[in-house]
Amino acid sequence: MQPVWLLLSLLSAAAAPRCGGEVFTSLLDVRRAAGVERRLLAALEDHIARELDRLRDIRRFHAKVSERHAELRDATANPLVAFTLIKRLQSDWRNLLFSDGALENTQALRSRYQEQEAELPTLVDLQGAARGLMRLQDVYALRVSGLVGGRFQRVGDGGPVDVYVPSKSVPLSGDDCFLVGKVAYDQEDHYHAVQWLEESVRLFRGAGGRWRPQNLGTLEEALDHLAFSHFKTGNVSSALSLSQELLRHDPTNGRVVKNVEKYEKLLVSADPPTGGAGPRRPSCTHLSTRDAYERLCRTRGSQPLQFQNPGLHCDLFTSGRPALRLRPARRELLSLQPLVVLFHDFVSDSEAGDIRALARSGLRRSVVAAGEQQATADYRISKSAWLKDSAHSVVGKLDRRIAMVTGLDVKHPYGEYLQVVNYGIGGHYEPHFDHATSPSSPVFKLQTGNRVATFMIYLSPVEAGGSTAFIHANFSVPVVEKAAIFWWNLRRNGDGDVDTLHAGCPVLIGDKWVANKWIHEFGQEFGERRCSLDPDE
Repeated sequence: MQPVWLLLSLLSAAAAPRCGGEVFTSLLDVRRAAGVERRLLAALEDHIARELDRLRDIRRFHAKVSERHAELRDATANPLVAFTLIKRLQSDWRNLLFSDGALENTQALRSRYQEQEAELPTLVDLQGAARGLMRLQDVYALRVSGLVGGRFQRVGDGGPVDVYVPSKSVPLSGDDCFLVGKVAYDQEDHYHAVQWLEESVRLFRGAGGRWRPQNLGTLEEALDHLAFSHFKTGNVSSALSLSQELLRHDPTNGRVVKNVEKYEKLLVSADPPTGGAGPRRPSCTHLSTRDAYERLCRTRGSQPLQFQNPGLHCDLFTSGRPALRLRPARRELLSLQPLVVLFHDFVSDSEAGDIRALARSGLRRSVVAAGEQQATADYRISKSAWLKDSAHSVVGKLDRRIAMVTGLDVKHPYGEYLQVVNYGIGGHYEPHFDHATSPSSPVFKLQTGNRVATFMIYLSPVEAGGSTAFIHANFSVPVVEKAAIFWWNLRRNGDGDVDTLHAGCPVLIGDKWVANKWIHEFGQEFGERRCSLDPDE
């Protein structure tokens, strides 16, 4: 049986979102959650100390009573012995067994837990983190069995191939796998449910099916969910064998008895269903470029090397500007169509740290355009904050530096305020355009035209994943710490450049921070980006 108080705690977390919600959308919030657990560990240590004191008292009572009980055989005629026996049975045992000590200790621990409750992850966070793991599994073609063992591997021609080797492997438990599988199951995503629930069943079996107090899942529940997921994917024989195994644990379960009868009839029918090629990954109607996007996240695509295309080169860029002559920008041309430029060492360590620190208190779940409004979406998992140039001198300094290397007017409203983004578990942003593609887009609220250019600064290193993938241009750019990437969103005639369709690949390992500066059309008429009536420009 699961503790009632734990179930009530989870239900209340799901029903009443708290300020700690959406922890999964930002690694900064995950780090804060680690601080909460540190405080809970201290509370648990206090609880253990009190319980050990109580158990020592119980051991002393046991030793004393055992000694006295051994003397009873020939001494019950002694009125003192008789009195102490009666007193023990009527008073001492009752006081021990019905003492409030255990309850008081547990209540003290629960109170310490409730003090942290406002900062605890919610059920939404747990589900979001599970979906993040499944996203990483899909995009990077990771083996679930590898993830369960704490390894990031994909299937290669000669067996498992390491995608990334963490410094410390953290294996998952049967209950961990059950919760991921249950999230997929509840969404009727039996492709993922089968893979994760199979690992859950394997691990629960290996532990002898023993339930532990911290678990929400059991071997029986994992078997039940896995059997139905196999049935839904056409694998009736596996559904039958798993249901029969479940009945050995719970022979009076009438629902499972009926399922077994149903599966047996299906298997002896004239046209029994088969498992076929196994569960299929759910289709993605909103993302027609999914295959290209995921391929580019795993590789750099067709990005040519500099010796293969002389137009791609590195230089010390000055553009004739006096300030850049004193300190040229280290420029690397990554692509000519669309034009994508990387500026190395664009910010210093201290500047990147200052920007992150300024944004921390203002981070909110990132939104996307939804008609004339903005809303959160699963295809963008991150938190962001907006910084005005008046927030700190470093923000104004970055604005001036961006203007210097681009030749554009980036002051508000010709440039939007600096947006700082921190990605969460499997944090990503699926293929999208930065420029508005609808006249009702919130981008036009500034009344300074569309977003003509994007300037994105990498504020932190990323150990694996997190590349920027240009879908139609067929190349991707890995995160380069302290560098900045720049591209034009619009052609000179004002049309959107379809080759700038891009995505932020999921972060596999690391804490990804970026700062975006979006520059608008107006204010650039006589500068670096003059308009053109030529439909081909």
